[in-house]
Amino acid sequence: MSNSESKTEVILIGAGIMSATLGTLLKELVPEWEIKVFEKLENSGEESSNGWNNAGTGHAALCELNYTTEKPDGSIDTSKAIKINEQFQLSTQFWSYLVNSKLINNPQDFIMPLPHMSMVQGDKNVTFLKKRFEALSNNPLFHGMEFSEDPAKLMDWIPLIMQDRTSNEAIAATKNDSGTDVNFGTLTSKLFDHLKTKNVDIKYKQSVDNLKRTSDGSWELKVRNVDSGNIEHHTSKFVFIGGGGGSLHLLQKSGIPEGKHIGGFPVSGIFMGCNNPEVIEQHHAKVYGKAKVGAPPMSVPHLDTRYIDNKKSLLFGPFAGFSPKFLKTGSMFDLVNSVKPNNVLTMLAAGAKEMSLTKYLIQQVMLSKEQRMEELREFIPNAKSEDWDIVVAGQRVQVIKDTPEGGKGTLQFGTEVVSADDGSIAALLGASPGASTAVHVMLDVINKCFPQHMKEWEPKIKEIIPSYGVSLMENPELLHEIYTSTTETLGLREKEQEEHEEQRELVYS
Repeated sequence: MSNSESKTEVILIGAGIMSATLGTLLKELVPEWEIKVFEKLENSGEESSNGWNNAGTGHAALCELNYTTEKPDGSIDTSKAIKINEQFQLSTQFWSYLVNSKLINNPQDFIMPLPHMSMVQGDKNVTFLKKRFEALSNNPLFHGMEFSEDPAKLMDWIPLIMQDRTSNEAIAATKNDSGTDVNFGTLTSKLFDHLKTKNVDIKYKQSVDNLKRTSDGSWELKVRNVDSGNIEHHTSKFVFIGGGGGSLHLLQKSGIPEGKHIGGFPVSGIFMGCNNPEVIEQHHAKVYGKAKVGAPPMSVPHLDTRYIDNKKSLLFGPFAGFSPKFLKTGSMFDLVNSVKPNNVLTMLAAGAKEMSLTKYLIQQVMLSKEQRMEELREFIPNAKSEDWDIVVAGQRVQVIKDTPEGGKGTLQFGTEVVSADDGSIAALLGASPGASTAVHVMLDVINKCFPQHMKEWEPKIKEIIPSYGVSLMENPELLHEIYTSTTETLGLREKEQEEHEEQRELVYS
């Protein structure tokens, strides 16, 4: 058992999209810094960032109805949708910079143009969708959004969903052609390939088992080789814990006060994946519905065209599953081991509060394939069981913490960064919109953890991300300029019309 020790400036734990993004940003800002990455699996992007584990990607709030809520007076609160859209714009600017600088290539390997749609049924929901459309369509961020209740128009947009529909219930949809599908697993691999060329030391099959503070304020990590069991110690001035669901345990081991009174609740996603190429070809959009009454926000049903490994796929879901693991490759004891004296009351309060969620999860876990097909048929009336298989997505760990608004044990549905007061360590927790807003989240980490460098780094950040520090909503000209250039660089000029014509011919033939 070796006990070698080494020192470095930055250590990134976990080789997912978050570490890849942070590592790439830091290498652009301070090329001379030494960076090490430890990943317990044998490749990058294999857990939450993997294309199959991360099933509704390209979140820009163009179609996700849970990002716009109806206020008691009937008006629509669009603030969260605007915020997420602006954050996604930071990601596309960053990727464009990398492509233009020849740091990564072939953007079509990870991003494809794809219409984003919302679809609802029933008079009440149609009224809500129309109000949402009116609230967003004049906003430059949501430019080009269309609304229709006309069955002929909807047949044109979503033939697979509209054909053989016998219900005469009111139905409406909005459509925005500026949406995308992003494969974060492929993007993660590209970023790590780039980081290797910049002498970043990426070590696979290395598990960070523990970390502790040293007398000079650095962090010492105990790193175990998964195959040989050999232990090494690595010391760093700054540590980022980006290990997906595994981040919570390491945050707790760090002992920082900011990590106390935080728990995690694991939820796994299950999707139906289409195995019939003819059916896959008849649909070309991400179509989001409305969550059922009483269902949690992460359960919004959606029928998504995806491009995974350069192949078109079709996924429907999510159905919630339950496993006490915090990672797909985690341990059955993850949940139990995360309960500590400082968070047990928070966890118990959440359990008492979230009885309806527990009941919902139990019901979801008990669903048979045929019951899942019945839910799919609300989207595709003539869906055949033999055309669809069950696909298990990644584990998500929802953050539980005490908040002033929600009180003790409040379940958070979002992405959270927890960092030490002195900025020496930061951990990423939570779930959606996650990967799609990775650039915004990592800029937030840089801001919190390296405030002393921000003045010096800002010009470079603005070169990488022209809208940094600026509201795009309030600067439509800059938005137009950025949108035009990122669309061009990332190859997002839609082959939409051709695809659309082909898709209609398939349905009608």
